[in-house]
Amino acid sequence: LSWNEASLPAVFPPVRMKINDSDGHPSSSQQTLKGTSKWATSLENLLEDPEGVKRFREFLKKEFSEENVLFWLACEEFKKTQGKNQMQEKAKEIYMTFLSSKASSQVNVEGQSRLNETILETPHPLMFQKLQDQIFNLMKYDSYSRFLKSDIFLNHKKSEEQEENSPEAQTAAKRASRIYNT
Repeated sequence: LSWNEASLPAVFPPVRMKINDSDGHPSSSQQTLKGTSKWATSLENLLEDPEGVKRFREFLKKEFSEENVLFWLACEEFKKTQGKNQMQEKAKEIYMTFLSSKASSQVNVEGQSRLNETILETPHPLMFQKLQDQIFNLMKYDSYSRFLKSDIFLNHKKSEEQEENSPEAQTAAKRASRIYNT
């Protein structure tokens, strides 16, 4: 009788052990995607990585649409805001920076002409969610695919690969394999 992880019932999820090399890094056989490889899998993964956000902003700046990611990030930060006064303050800041007709970094969202400052009177963590989703989709289906083909992304990917193939990285991998394959 043979079996594999897929044939096990869901109540017995596979056990995954993290094995680290002598430097405390995940061993090569257990490494998860990181850097540009992870960014290329989804916009969500890109936006979870501070370096990814930095590179994406750099790209969007060249495309004159950096305000999109800045608005998205401001909304993410806003959701974590505690207290009505701080929430009102941050909501006003987001509105004045990205949504008002006089905004310095105005984003282009549907229904914007109907937005006015009265929404700021009763702030709540998800008050910008629909607009944030619009901007996310705009980035996901427009700029993100161009970013993955951009020099900024490709050059960063190339430098990552060179780093991984450097003698120092290979030495660490050999140390790890000696430690765990004895």
